[in-house]
Amino acid sequence: MTPPSILLIDDEPSLRQMLTILFQREGYRVGVAPGFAAGKDAIASATQPWDVVLCDLMMPDGSGLDLVTWTKERAPSTEIILMTAHSTVETAIEAMKRGAYDFVAKPFRTPELKALVEKAREKRALYTENRRLRAIVDRERPRDLLGRSPAMRQVLDLVERVASGKTTVLVTGESGTGKERVARAIHDYSDRRDQPFLVVNCGAIPEALLESELFGHEKGSFTGATGRKLGIFREARGGTVLLDEIGELPLSMQVKLLRVLQEKKVRGVGEAQESPVEVRVLAATNRLVEQEVKEGRFRQDLYYRLNVIRIEVPPLRERREDIPELAEHFLKRCADEHGKDVRGFSPDTLRALGAYEFPGNVRELENIVERAVALCVGSVLALGDLPREVSGASGETAAHLVDLPEGGVSLDAVLAEVERRLILQAVERADGVRTNAAKLLGITFRSLRYRMQKLALSEEDDDGPPSTTDLSAPSSD
Repeated sequence: MTPPSILLIDDEPSLRQMLTILFQREGYRVGVAPGFAAGKDAIASATQPWDVVLCDLMMPDGSGLDLVTWTKERAPSTEIILMTAHSTVETAIEAMKRGAYDFVAKPFRTPELKALVEKAREKRALYTENRRLRAIVDRERPRDLLGRSPAMRQVLDLVERVASGKTTVLVTGESGTGKERVARAIHDYSDRRDQPFLVVNCGAIPEALLESELFGHEKGSFTGATGRKLGIFREARGGTVLLDEIGELPLSMQVKLLRVLQEKKVRGVGEAQESPVEVRVLAATNRLVEQEVKEGRFRQDLYYRLNVIRIEVPPLRERREDIPELAEHFLKRCADEHGKDVRGFSPDTLRALGAYEFPGNVRELENIVERAVALCVGSVLALGDLPREVSGASGETAAHLVDLPEGGVSLDAVLAEVERRLILQAVERADGVRTNAAKLLGITFRSLRYRMQKLALSEEDDDGPPSTTDLSAPSSD
């Protein structure tokens, strides 16, 4: 069992020594820092967040109030107790506003200080336990989001097998397949689930800022560096970093990333010394990395370092059986967000979604469902709520129309259903102008009106009287 931890920050050596002995006797792992700057470094370099920080209010190189603010931005679960010989009500209130657990006046009684630290530690433990329980609940979420097709069951099985280790994982697949969800699932299934999961898009950050974003920088190291920055790798200490779109990483940064992965140390821009980091690195890309290596755009040694375990996420068109489940999930979420009472899909809508190729994969499906929910006027998403390129897909794949079930089928019912669906698509594609819809179907206007009345689609004529060429009786078409 990991012992509780406490960091003591004070410029008085005798007080640091006394407190060290006191809390070591109580079973704490104790760290010490002689001032503001050293305290920040001890917090930043810790592989796990400190349970409690006991800090002096006034130090020669900085204020305890500023350290509270700085710490809470980076380690919100860490509880901070300020100590001072010059306490005021205003200062105590300000400390609480900034996130301090409590405020204690010097000189203090040892039993009271021990009790206060223990209460702070218990609060931090409760916070951590709540996060752990939420993670347990959320751990099943990726299973629902990823799908239950054989292809995705294989992916999820691999996720569960690699989650417990520290090995670097490369997640590949087309854009929109859910690579970040897979990476998130690896983190959620691991013992790092209570620690940060940070994502950096290597293609979205300018090359000049990428090193600072990943590894941090020292104050004044370049124009605009008004303060010290830890960087993603140190901010995620004890957790997981996902390097998304790793194929976009410039060659100059590939060299530096390789060194970090090998040495497990980082040096920010303008920093004199390296700092140890303890994070798990995952990478994702939609590029063919092997081709990038062959053409000299990606370092071979970095590729081998990242590609220890590879998870290939299949495109949605190769796992069509997942579409209804994913669509239902997105429907429920979007309906809640838009405040609309939309409860499901019409059979035509599901067939159209199942026939569509989804070049944008799961992300495109999510966007299509969100659009449909926003446009829907009823409680069920109809074919007309889908984009035209999707609503017409079911009519382009004959297999979805003529597959004969094992138990047989009513031919008249099937033909009526096909006729109904094609008429609706034609009317929609013609923007409701039925003379144009009739042309799309290769029949006369009168024939279209007769068929719509027969199928109870409409009894109205929105186009007015037909032309003389439309007055013939329904043909055999």
